[in-house]
Amino acid sequence: MSRIAASVLAADFGRLGEVVVESEAAGVDRFHLDVMDGHFVPNLTFGPVVIEAVRRRTDRPLDVHAMVREPERLAPDLVRAGADLLAFHLEATPHPHRLLEAIRGLGAKAGIAVNPGTPVEALADLLELADQVLLMSVNPGFAGQRFIERTYRRLETLVRMRRDEGLGFEIAVDGGVKPENAGRLAGLGADVLVAASGLYNGRPVAENLAAYREALGDPGGALPR
Repeated sequence: MSRIAASVLAADFGRLGEVVVESEAAGVDRFHLDVMDGHFVPNLTFGPVVIEAVRRRTDRPLDVHAMVREPERLAPDLVRAGADLLAFHLEATPHPHRLLEAIRGLGAKAGIAVNPGTPVEALADLLELADQVLLMSVNPGFAGQRFIERTYRRLETLVRMRRDEGLGFEIAVDGGVKPENAGRLAGLGADVLVAASGLYNGRPVAENLAAYREALGDPGGALPR
């Protein structure tokens, strides 16, 4: 059953601590934190200080998504701040193999993200070192974008690569994931669904999360971590 990762970028930052507590109580499986540098992507968000603040408010796993140039420079600070898993972009560094090893050496799980315009086959020689592949279903940089339909085919390819190589990395899908497409993504093999504006949109988090759970056939709530 797919897990729900709550993307706090879409939340009300004026009450971020309360939102984290509310989301954990509602039953989200983990939190997804988008670090953007204004260079690799056009937006600028937050860094280690905010990750530390979220870490103090929850014991749920923190998946940190580094949308930054030269992610190897920031990786140690992000892990120290509380990242349980740190994902960086294949397109952001010339040495992704080295960085996957370095993140694991820091004591975190290592993830690698891939943009919609990058063939998933480009990951082939890295998958044995990855704990997660983060499949972008929008162009990274902003919340609230429309889901790119070709993601379904890309997900099928990635699932096939995992099966053929006998590997155990998890597959996360990020961008435009709503209850309307969550069931199909889970059915194709996505292990983690990153929920942003579908979860944080002015309605109660518990109500929105229930819609995702219903779509996934998991009305009972949070899954074992």
